[in-house]
Amino acid sequence: MEIKIGVTGWGDHDSLYPERIHSSKKLRQYCNHFPIVEIDSSYYSIMPQSNYQKWVNHTTSDFSFVVKAYGGITGHARQNYSKEEQIKLLKPFLDSIQPLIENNKLKGVLFQFPPWFNCKKENVEFLRTIKNELTSVPAILEFRNQSWFFPQYADQTLSFMSEEGWIHSICDEPQAGMGSIPTVLHPTNKELTLIRFHGRNVYGWNHNGQENWREVRYLYRYNREELCEWVDKLETLSRHTKEVCILFNNNSGGDAANNAKELMKLLGIEFGPSSTEQLELF
Repeated sequence: MEIKIGVTGWGDHDSLYPERIHSSKKLRQYCNHFPIVEIDSSYYSIMPQSNYQKWVNHTTSDFSFVVKAYGGITGHARQNYSKEEQIKLLKPFLDSIQPLIENNKLKGVLFQFPPWFNCKKENVEFLRTIKNELTSVPAILEFRNQSWFFPQYADQTLSFMSEEGWIHSICDEPQAGMGSIPTVLHPTNKELTLIRFHGRNVYGWNHNGQENWREVRYLYRYNREELCEWVDKLETLSRHTKEVCILFNNNSGGDAANNAKELMKLLGIEFGPSSTEQLELF
């Protein structure tokens, strides 16, 4: 099984870069640390193709991206889109990421659904409709509502994902009620499985009236013991999927990159140059 480890976004991980580096140079240097990254700016707007082409040009030939689907498609946008309007947003979104597809740098599109997207027939049909529109795009599915993995629905959820061709985004996240999901070690695609580490900040996960909720939600640093748990879990997953991509999203305190490197070390994964001089070649 091949394992690729990275983080979400490349702009805010100060430990990866020399001081005073211009933001335009960060992605080029990021490639020297990790082989994959999640683009999360795509969640906030449908960006022009030129953005993606620039990122293609700034990365090595074997580098890949997970692109987070636009929030208007997944029901996060402030506009009250109908289901039909959400489906229509797929075309401009998919058009925008064509440079990644054409240059074989798209690992997958992550569809992360909100806590209010619960397990009911209407939403199952919506997922089926979306998947039918994604003919050749690797589609990754992540829930934020626990009902999908209630005992009476969990097997059906996983079977549905497998039958429809969804790649499972397995989460390590706080267990904080209905708006969180358990870690379900069940790949639904024999080629690829995604794992996202969100931290385990139970207190900060839900809004709870905190003004700085979004700032503290992912404030968490995994300790060595918690990361070691995943060595055995990855061994279990290796029997059922050819590739696992792992993305650390616990960066409210700048911990994601360091945790990602620590897990790489635990797994014996070596990547990148051995000196800052090599970084400067870019």
